[in-house]
Amino acid sequence: MKPLQLSPQAERVPLARATTAPPMELGKWALGSMVTGYVLLLIILPIGQLLLTTLEGGWQRFIAALTQPHAWFALQITLGLALIAAVINTVTGTVCAYALVRYPLPGKRVLNALVDLPFAIPTAVSGLMLLMLYGPKSWLGKTFSLYGIEIVYATPGIVLAMIFVTFPFTIRAVQPILQEMGQEMIEAARTMGANRWQVLWHVELPTILPGILAGFTLTFSRALAEFGSVVMVAGNIPFKTQVASVYIYGEVENGDFVGAGAVSIVLLLISFGLLLYQNFWMKRQRFGWWERILARWTRRKERAGELENWDI
Repeated sequence: MKPLQLSPQAERVPLARATTAPPMELGKWALGSMVTGYVLLLIILPIGQLLLTTLEGGWQRFIAALTQPHAWFALQITLGLALIAAVINTVTGTVCAYALVRYPLPGKRVLNALVDLPFAIPTAVSGLMLLMLYGPKSWLGKTFSLYGIEIVYATPGIVLAMIFVTFPFTIRAVQPILQEMGQEMIEAARTMGANRWQVLWHVELPTILPGILAGFTLTFSRALAEFGSVVMVAGNIPFKTQVASVYIYGEVENGDFVGAGAVSIVLLLISFGLLLYQNFWMKRQRFGWWERILARWTRRKERAGELENWDI
């Protein structure tokens, strides 16, 4: 029997692969280096320079700048109003996303497109629109003034500006989960005896919970540093409407980079911590919801069957 011999074409295949592999590896290294350099230039270096400039005077100067009455008030009012705006947008955004996915609303495509409008409008224009609508000279502002309610140059105007700018975050975080969820999980729960509200609270809500938390995190982080729309309606009144972003802008104009950097670092740490929470813990918790839901309903049905058999 003659030994098996490879054709010349087959013998040249490994050589061809060997000659084409290095350019592919070189392209991967070049692409990775480009991405790393881009992130380093746009994110890492500015953050590093912020920390270096702010902390060059020592921790005592940093704490002194942070505990100034104006700075401390700006942080407190910013955290409080951003939390209010995040809670409101999380609830309303979840309801809007559920309605856009589950119900055939009239003008659904138009409504779905309008959701992203706050992303496209410049924030200064958003603030100007709110100022013209709720300002002291507008008909709506005069109506609220008759009842002693101030919108512009007060905390309600700041909350409205934060809500308007961050409105799409929760909707766009919850909407894809509802679309991927489909009707299989709902039908499976209904076959196990669940009614409409039980399906909502025990099947749909746990499934979209990661999206709700992601929307809350993004909304809160974005509201913390909102400037363009807030500066139009806040008025920059110390100890009343001076939020952190407006305070930082004022300190930069006055040449106090340490005071501006101290407040900026606090906002940066809060946002970075929330993003870490979102990207790591929530992604791990997201998987396995369906299996846990089915196991829960299965255990309930088994317990109900055991009780029925025991009564018999």
